[in-house]
Amino acid sequence: MRRDSIFYKLFQQSPTLLFELLTNPPTNADSYRFDSVTVKEPKFEIDGVFLPPESDGAGIVYFCEVQFQKDEQLYERVWAECSLYFYRNRVRFSDWQVVIIYPSRSIEQSDIHPHRSLLNGEQIHRVYLDELGDIRQLPIWVALMVLTTVDEEQAPEEARYLLTRTTQEALSQSSRAIIELITTIMVYRFEQLTQAEVESMLGITLKETRVYREIKEEGREEGREEATANLIIRQLTKRFGELSEEIRSSISGLPLPVLEDLSEALLDFTSLANLQVWLEAR
Repeated sequence: MRRDSIFYKLFQQSPTLLFELLTNPPTNADSYRFDSVTVKEPKFEIDGVFLPPESDGAGIVYFCEVQFQKDEQLYERVWAECSLYFYRNRVRFSDWQVVIIYPSRSIEQSDIHPHRSLLNGEQIHRVYLDELGDIRQLPIWVALMVLTTVDEEQAPEEARYLLTRTTQEALSQSSRAIIELITTIMVYRFEQLTQAEVESMLGITLKETRVYREIKEEGREEGREEATANLIIRQLTKRFGELSEEIRSSISGLPLPVLEDLSEALLDFTSLANLQVWLEAR
């Protein structure tokens, strides 16, 4: 399931959603703008950044990380990204906060001792979706986040409940966006089902949403990425011998534009050391 794109859409539709997860949200939460930024030298991609309104002067910038797979160096990377961005934009912000969203505590980095001061302070907020409570009692936008984590057997029933609740609460302009997000989540979770089967599961007609059109486009993009990565791995294997699983995994995780750059750069490589340097630089 492509949770990154799901949460990106959630935050785009409802930027205040992040602050519903915090005990002490900023008083001007409604004015924040969700964005993604790039920090160069070294280059970092920060997917979730909530920017305070510039009209209010220097405010607090909130960084958000959605982590559904275990990463034993997550905190090292997040601190580096956020600190560098804050350093380069110091005049714009008075402070910075980080929100990390996990499906459960089991996904969190194992060795957190080096980060004890930050994690036990007021600057870092860890959210575990399975501890937020009954999905039916949560605010609708928070419930959508939890829907990505509920058991597969339970998911259809909860999705139907949220669809009904959306209609009953008459959320005006938000209703369409919420319905599309619910159906998107369910299509991603049950990709093995046909459109008719998903429609039957949810009791709605999916042709009324953008879900299948978007997923088809994402599928084409993923197909191009996979094919390009496999070609590069074959070329490198032919030149330098069998690649380690770590290198293969690093290449497979690169986005298409970077893979295309690598396909050109590898022509100048004389050893795997050149490849390692190239990957580390990105």
